[in-house]
Amino acid sequence: MADASKPQRSLRLLHRRELPVPTWRGWLVLLGLLTLLSTIGCRTIQPFLAVNDPVPGGPLVIEGWLADYALQAAVNEFQRRTYDGLYTTGVPLEKGAPLSEYRTYAELGAAVIAALGVATNAVHAVPAPDVRRDRTYTSAVALREWFAGQGRGVKQLTVVSVGAHARRTRLLYEFAFGPEVRIGVICVPDREYEPDRWWASSAGVRDVVDETVAYLYARFVFDPPAD
Repeated sequence: MADASKPQRSLRLLHRRELPVPTWRGWLVLLGLLTLLSTIGCRTIQPFLAVNDPVPGGPLVIEGWLADYALQAAVNEFQRRTYDGLYTTGVPLEKGAPLSEYRTYAELGAAVIAALGVATNAVHAVPAPDVRRDRTYTSAVALREWFAGQGRGVKQLTVVSVGAHARRTRLLYEFAFGPEVRIGVICVPDREYEPDRWWASSAGVRDVVDETVAYLYARFVFDPPAD
């Protein structure tokens, strides 16, 4: 006969706990906070990515794949301020190379810049090797090695980029050149969408979202290869 004075044991797999649930007022507060944070994020993320911080006095570097209007903006900058030469970078052309006298974006960009009125002796094309990924970083490394091969010590440089790509470009150049070289950046506004209303067009959403993910990858995941 079981002893009724002893507590009965049972095999329990779950415990019952009380879970607090917001009231309708609490849900309204949470919704308001979410809306506020989303609005702040939409308003600030594009200006954060499209940083503009030139460092005149050193070389002016241009990514050769940029559109003609961006190359023109770079020429205007070169003619307006004092820079130690103008350098174009870029990997081999992905399309049309057999029909073109130019084999890389660096050479194509240099030719366009010369046609826009910059003296050819001030323009230097620095091609990068063909790679499938990390092209901006590879171009920066190729430029660093070119300067080293010329026996030139570079203390600062400014790279020209477009739109939301600017901050990641500067970061990758900082990785390539190291802390001894101060890297500036010039951001040419992207003409495919309105920067202040990037969320109102598919081009803006694609650009900002892609560059946000790419910047976070470059900042927290990318591991530059050891020299």
